[in-house]
This record gives sequence, structure tokens and C-alpha cells, in this order.
Amino acid sequence: MKSRIFRLGVLLLLATSFQSKANPPIEEGKSIFLSRCAACHNINKPMTGPALSGVGEKRSIEWLVKFIQSSQTLIKSGDADAVKIFEDFNKVPMPDHPDLTEENIKSIVEYIKAESKPVEAEKAPFAKPGKKKTFYTPIKLNNYAFVFGFLAVVVALVSSLYYAVQFKTFQRKKLEENKSA
Repeated sequence: MKSRIFRLGVLLLLATSFQSKANPPIEEGKSIFLSRCAACHNINKPMTGPALSGVGEKRSIEWLVKFIQSSQTLIKSGDADAVKIFEDFNKVPMPDHPDLTEENIKSIVEYIKAESKPVEAEKAPFAKPGKKKTFYTPIKLNNYAFVFGFLAVVVALVSSLYYAVQFKTFQRKKLEENKSA
């Protein structure tokens, strides 16, 4: 009986120890993107480098691997797309990342796909149902204008209350002095 429990425990321990502890591709892509790419790239708007939304559809993964691992090599070889990107962004060279594997780059592309905002095909002259904008600004403690305004009103109320009490006390003392005189 004890040996069965022991065997079952060892089997359970072995089964759980061989499970993969690797991050899902999107999580791995997010961590790589934030540590390596986010300083120069945004997913939905251009910065120092181009916006990366839709990069997986525009370029093949093989091209992306070559460009990310060594963009200047691809530019010097005369690749038209690489040269155009280089010239469009003021000839600022992208740092080489030869240590990123094809799997790393695929996970970055998966993260970019997951985070890309869908492009609206048609702009209507009015807001779509469910897409209304709010007409108020939510109160936040990091909104310093609100905080200072609120504190100014509180200080004004407290000081006016204090002076009203002092004025009433002064009037009572004057009234008592007039009665005793």
C-alpha cells in the first residue's frame, strides 16, 4: 500500500516536472518588445521608427528576421523596402539584434498582431452607436488642477467659517461691554 502511494507520488512529481515552463508566444513577444523595441517603435503610431501595426501582413517573417537581426546588412544589399524605411525615417539606423532567434521575432510579431488597433474602414460624420465619447472628465487624484481647486475651496470655506465665528465672538464681547458700562 505504501509503495503504491510512493509510486503514485513519484509519477505525479515526474509528470508535473516535465511540463513546459516557457511563456506563451504573446507574453514572450511582449517582454521582448518592451525591452528591445518600445524605445523607438510604437505599435499604432510612428516614433523614431515606423509604426509596427500590420508588419506581419506587410512583410514575410524571413524578411523581418533578416531586417531585425541586421538592418544595415539588408540596406547595403540594396533591398528596396529596407532602403525606403531607412530613408523615410531620416536615415536613423536600427540597432542590430543578432541574438534574437526566428522564434523570438515570431513571438514579437504575434504580440504586435494582438495589440494592433483595428483600422476603421469608413469614417462616419457621427459617432457609431456604442462609440460615444464621454462629456466629462473622470476625477483622478493625479489631475492636479482639480486637487488644487478643491483644496482652495475647502481652505476658503474653513477660513470664512473661522472669521465668521471670530466676528460673532467680537460682537458678543462688545455687547457685554456696552451692557456692563
